[in-house]
Amino acid sequence: MTGPVTDRLAELAELAAEYDRSAAFPAASLRIAHEAGLLTATIGERYGGPGAGVEETARILHTLGRSDPSVALITAMTLTIHARQAAAPHWPEELYARVVKESLERPVLINHARVEPDLGSPARGGLPATLARRTADGWSLSGTKRFVTGAEGLDWFLVWASTDEPEPRVGTFLVPGGLPGIEITGRWDQLGLRASGSHDVTFRDVAVPYEHVVGVGPHGPAAEQDNRAGAAIHLPLAALYLGVARAAQDFFHTFARSRVPANLGRPVARTERFRRTAGEIEVLLAAAEQLVFDGAAKVGAGDSSYSPEQALGARVLADRHGVRAVELAVRLLGNPALARGNPLERHFRDIQCAPVHAPQEDISLLAIGTKVLDEPVAAAPETKGLDR
Repeated sequence: MTGPVTDRLAELAELAAEYDRSAAFPAASLRIAHEAGLLTATIGERYGGPGAGVEETARILHTLGRSDPSVALITAMTLTIHARQAAAPHWPEELYARVVKESLERPVLINHARVEPDLGSPARGGLPATLARRTADGWSLSGTKRFVTGAEGLDWFLVWASTDEPEPRVGTFLVPGGLPGIEITGRWDQLGLRASGSHDVTFRDVAVPYEHVVGVGPHGPAAEQDNRAGAAIHLPLAALYLGVARAAQDFFHTFARSRVPANLGRPVARTERFRRTAGEIEVLLAAAEQLVFDGAAKVGAGDSSYSPEQALGARVLADRHGVRAVELAVRLLGNPALARGNPLERHFRDIQCAPVHAPQEDISLLAIGTKVLDEPVAAAPETKGLDR
């Protein structure tokens, strides 16, 4: 990204610190992202959009993550939904056409509402307690969802719910923001990504038209979240947090070049200790980026040799590398790194959110381990003559 887009992203980075302090909804920053074409990048070509693929999405989120990861995460949710629609249309045609038209005119934010207070993340299975009751005109939706990123500014909530039928079905209910009965009931007050507005949202008898439902079917394995099938979001999310780590690295380099202790008489960047740490940070981040971007390119190209487990593994390693890289910078800088006036303190808090997203590391490693242990054991290599 160069030229005017880069200039706009510099504006976004300047706003990030204040939004972090206030935890206010980052409306101005999202307008910048929209004006740069980033919120609509994955709208399919069949709908008149750019049709950005997985690798381009990963690079967008990496860049946004380096500027403001809260804005990047809100953007990621919207981009993922447009990408899924482009790959396998499932929204009512007229409704999605309206969403696209509005998205080209202003920031239109969309996100799933799936996590619940009792159930937790659907990545671990279970039937949602959020209930859709059949009415004469459609459905009446009631329940509470947690961690709904961007809640205050969402134009559409994609609410995962069960029907009240004798044999419950589950599906996603397309709920416009601002309807009567939608209320933010728990404020997001976390260590990191404070401006992401990932609030708890309660739906009280919210009226949903009959046709505003997708994917309704019996509850069971087919209705559960497929943790192996989400490479198109796992890899871009990993890239987002690697962007945070790169921002931390930027500050580390600036500090090292400008800090001249009186007893040293030269920048600390010229000391062996700082150079060794700088090298380790670069190795961690460069290796993680190669894993993520190469994997994203393969997923986007439909490379059948690249497995879902490889994508999960890339994200696990990228998250570990990103967290470790920022930790190394903080440890070496000491007190200045944890001062609220320095951006490194914010980057350190934000990077802690990387491993939180579903599927979490234990679920990913379980999927990877299951695959490798279920595969046939390879024949032992020929050893004849090796003992002579």
